[in-house]
Amino acid sequence: MTSLLRRATTVATVTAVAGLAVIAAPATAAPSTGPVIAEVYGGGGNSGATLTNDFVELANAGDASASLDGLSVQYLPGSPSGSSRWQATPLSGSVEPEGRYLVAQSKGAGGTAALPSPDANGSIAMAAGSGTVALVEGTDTLTCLTAADCAADSRIVDLVGYGNATVREGSPAPAASNTTSVARTDLADTDDNSADFAAGSPTPVNAAGEEPGGGAEPTDARIRDVQGTTRLSPLEGESVRVPGVVTATKTFGSARGFWLQDPEPDDDPRTSEGLFVFTGSVTPSVAPGDAVSVAGVVAEYYPSQQSQSTTQLTGATWTVESSGNAVPEPVVVTEGTLPERSAPQVGGNIEDLPLEPERYALDFWEAHEGELVSVTDARLVSRSTDYNELYVTTEPDQNPSARGGSVYLDYDRPNTGIVKIESLIPFSQRPFPKANTGDTLAGITSGPVEYDSFGGYTIMANLLGDVKDNGLEREVTRKQRLGELAVATYNVENLSARDEQAKFDALAAGVVENLASPDIVTLEEIQDNNGPDGVGDGVVAADETLDRFVAAIVAAGGPRYQWRQIDPQDLTDGGQPGGNIRVGFLFNPKRVSFVDRPGGDATTAVDVQRKLGGARLSASPGRIDPENAAWEDSRKPLVGEFRFLGQTVFVVANHFASKGGDEPTHGRNQPPARGSEVQRLQQAEVLRGFVDDVLEADRFANIVVAGDLNDFQFSPTLAKLRGPLEVLIDTLPKSERYSYVYEGNSQVLDHMLISRAPFGVDYDVVHINAEFAEQASDHDPQVVRFRPGGWWSWWL
Repeated sequence: MTSLLRRATTVATVTAVAGLAVIAAPATAAPSTGPVIAEVYGGGGNSGATLTNDFVELANAGDASASLDGLSVQYLPGSPSGSSRWQATPLSGSVEPEGRYLVAQSKGAGGTAALPSPDANGSIAMAAGSGTVALVEGTDTLTCLTAADCAADSRIVDLVGYGNATVREGSPAPAASNTTSVARTDLADTDDNSADFAAGSPTPVNAAGEEPGGGAEPTDARIRDVQGTTRLSPLEGESVRVPGVVTATKTFGSARGFWLQDPEPDDDPRTSEGLFVFTGSVTPSVAPGDAVSVAGVVAEYYPSQQSQSTTQLTGATWTVESSGNAVPEPVVVTEGTLPERSAPQVGGNIEDLPLEPERYALDFWEAHEGELVSVTDARLVSRSTDYNELYVTTEPDQNPSARGGSVYLDYDRPNTGIVKIESLIPFSQRPFPKANTGDTLAGITSGPVEYDSFGGYTIMANLLGDVKDNGLEREVTRKQRLGELAVATYNVENLSARDEQAKFDALAAGVVENLASPDIVTLEEIQDNNGPDGVGDGVVAADETLDRFVAAIVAAGGPRYQWRQIDPQDLTDGGQPGGNIRVGFLFNPKRVSFVDRPGGDATTAVDVQRKLGGARLSASPGRIDPENAAWEDSRKPLVGEFRFLGQTVFVVANHFASKGGDEPTHGRNQPPARGSEVQRLQQAEVLRGFVDDVLEADRFANIVVAGDLNDFQFSPTLAKLRGPLEVLIDTLPKSERYSYVYEGNSQVLDHMLISRAPFGVDYDVVHINAEFAEQASDHDPQVVRFRPGGWWSWWL
């Protein structure tokens, strides 16, 4: 029997000297010769947690026993204030070479599995997502509340800040959760928590080497007994021993392991015959075809608080009974295999419901969790992502886009045929393929099914087909005609003056060649001059960013645009920290004039004023009600007054609050909660009020509302704006209603809306980015061409 080390046994270490620096050290930093923090978990007893307690685990990578007498483990909240205080738990005893030492902390009301017998007990209620833990000489509580002050405290032996922790070494370790901890991933210390720690399933071990459930004699079971007939194992928290044949191995990353499958399945379609064995950072010493007997503790791993879980074995040991056995045949997924309904819509958690794999697509995948499945000659419905993912559809006739994707048309019309594919093949053996939407993953792709919080159910391919290029080309829109005004909108994805020239050049080429040099462009995601490099440094100006963009457009053969924008207050508009993201305008002064009217700034609200024969702005450019709570930590809309062929045109640039925090469409709550929608609805109300004010002053006003509204055309957010404005995406065929691709769904986040006055309206979404592996932005731009109208145009 081979005993496996678990994830936290790969412990990155620091030297046991006082006063560790928090400035990043060279990657060649020496291994530790003393005790260090190995793992930190603050989600114990919380919702979705398996473990009942928070804990801190220490390790010793030295070759001699390390005394802990007189030392303490201390905790500080992630965002300390003047009232924040360190809390301490005294330690005693020692930690042996390559050994562990477990410090139990606060116990919560949830969870099912107790920690192994702790070596020290505390009562600190640690936060799941963010905090700082220090190993300290002495038991007097620390007083430092900043990284610099703590670096100067010679009592600190080791320190880790996770999540958005203010006190940390270098950058903080990843955020943890109710179902994940942060643990060392290497035996070297870089003095950078983000480099030294990774998030993963919590795996506490005490000095005796015991793990949760490790002291219990395992009960013999079959994989189907572990998986059960719902999403949660009926044996969660119990120690079991199961037989099976290894089907695939995961040999890189911080969540390694292997899958095994029972070659003698039952006839219940609800019970999966496959199971993942989690081995942490340790490469499993098995191969496909090995018949094994595996003992471990049954656990439900949640990659995020809103996701479904993966049933797995942790703390596993196994015996290889024989090798070279036949691997079970994969379940073949073809057109018609997946039901058209996604999941039961019960208004809450579906985990305890009996699976209905013939009725619901998510139930189908759950009923095959851990089993081998295959697809053949599947169409790609997304670019290959930056995270080495492919999305394919097994239902090619399900809401197809005009260019090979799958269009997301309504909340109750999910594209259930989409499935994500990742590769188990080391990239040194086969680089991950680059692909565009509409390409084909030719041949057979096969592997076990795993659940991921990003993208949902995933085929972890140990047999990966070849990408067949189907020749997708970037679109080019037509040039505006004489008398037509062309207004475009373009999210340029966090553009700052610190970006490489290649990004400016690619974006400029899109404006000149693909958008045909529109007269006005609303820009979203323009950052300040030093972008995210200067968090809280007071730099908010974006003149260098915009000047570089204009110069790149000229170099690409386009017009010398002028720009208008308003600098935000520092750190108030959300987006990438330090970037001071905002919206703005480009305009071609040879085609259109901008009405500059002073008075607009970061906090002053623009007013609509009546004038003879129409309306005017109190300031141009001006922000729409920027002090309204609807815009808290979000971009404020910018309105500009333009003149074209003697007509006034009001253009509003927007970037509404993001969808971050919404529950995934494939998560355990169905239908998923859309919590971020609340703020966008408030923002839409404010914007609608402004539009109503303009039309009250001039019911024939030319108004264009454009930008990244971060919501779908069928959403309540867009419903707030309908009526006085036409949502132009609705004028396109359903197969063309998209400007962004997420988790394989071609969808609409960017919009253009227009009032009734303009005539001869011609609208186009220009697909140049979202579908392509190589892209200048993750959004496609849009353009509307029209002839501005006035009261007279209504009589034509």
